[in-house]
Amino acid sequence: MEPLAERLRPRRLEDYIGQEHLVGEGAVLRRMIDSGRVASFILWGPPGVGKTTLAQIIAQRLETPFFTLSAVTSGVKDVREVIERAQSNRFFNSASPILFIDEIHRFSKSQQDSLLGAVEKGTVTLIGATTENPSFEVIRPLLSRCQLYVLKSLEKADLLKLLHRAVTEDVELKKRHIELRETDAILRYSGGDARKLLNILDLIVAAESGDDIVVTDKMVEERLQENPLAYDKGGEMHYDIVSAFIKSIRGSDPDAALYWMARMIEGGEDPKFIARRVVISAAEDIGLANPNALLLANAAFDAVTKIGWPEGRIPLAEAVVYLARSKKDNSAYKAINRAIELVRQTGNLPVPLHLRNAPTQLMKDLGYGDGYKYPHDYEGHYVKQQYMPDELVTDSTQGPLPNPPRKGGDA
Repeated sequence: MEPLAERLRPRRLEDYIGQEHLVGEGAVLRRMIDSGRVASFILWGPPGVGKTTLAQIIAQRLETPFFTLSAVTSGVKDVREVIERAQSNRFFNSASPILFIDEIHRFSKSQQDSLLGAVEKGTVTLIGATTENPSFEVIRPLLSRCQLYVLKSLEKADLLKLLHRAVTEDVELKKRHIELRETDAILRYSGGDARKLLNILDLIVAAESGDDIVVTDKMVEERLQENPLAYDKGGEMHYDIVSAFIKSIRGSDPDAALYWMARMIEGGEDPKFIARRVVISAAEDIGLANPNALLLANAAFDAVTKIGWPEGRIPLAEAVVYLARSKKDNSAYKAINRAIELVRQTGNLPVPLHLRNAPTQLMKDLGYGDGYKYPHDYEGHYVKQQYMPDELVTDSTQGPLPNPPRKGGDA
């Protein structure tokens, strides 16, 4: 018999639970699906939120051939064979066949390179699924050819809706009388993962001999203690634990930071995933208060890569303690966010003439570089002049972003 999670896998978009920001009425992905033309995209989100299901529904909705590859077992040869099959299944003016790659972050660079031509020419519509940040795991040329959609952990209302659907609509469960008297424990253990939620429910029902079953928090806790492998401990509360880890570093509590790191280690987390978070924390939270923190974090990442596990836990722990005990400053993080927002609001403003490069005589004749003051020619290697676009200058020296005065000799 199929597992409960597979029996309840939605076949239509109308039955899909969660991700309203993507597939709800008027949402970006929903509009694309309704138009009948879907561009290549990557789904990034935690396990059990419907990435594979969504890809299958899209293929069925568009009535287009659907090919699947697993990044764990497929090589470059498999990729090329699927692309050739997809090309032979392509009919004039029809939608491109969909190639779904699960765990695309596990594809090597050469495997990802082999997809570029087919994606760019539209031979296939690529749908990739990943639990890892694509910015780190997917090569830039492939990422630039795909839209990126972020899926969220299912919310409480979504999980309750799924539970109710399971006990009332599943062909096996509806044969028995199941009362969901208490749901806090089963929701907590699921961690927003629909597959894990249904696996737990399946386990509880299978352990009961009678047809009348009352689900309580105590029952769930007892059953999971009796069978700790009933759910994926490697992904338990994944994003909550990562959040607690980062916030403990930010809050200067090295003991708590090491505890949450130990939770990730014991949960089977990829050490490089932890190391990347340490590098991000060094840049975002310690920042200019201690620039050496970023150097140490990068050194720890490098050490983890070179010496492997479990020895890599030692330099990683040193970096975590150092970051937690270091002074904090997020001014650069906040400033770049404000600068990006300003650029989005104002668009491509022209560079002031005196700041422009003038490699040719024609450019010099047009005034490029004219009036630029070379700071090293002045006392203290500093001179006041305008560096912001004309439209953003609010007074003679300042733009709309903080621009603290510099002193001679500053880096």
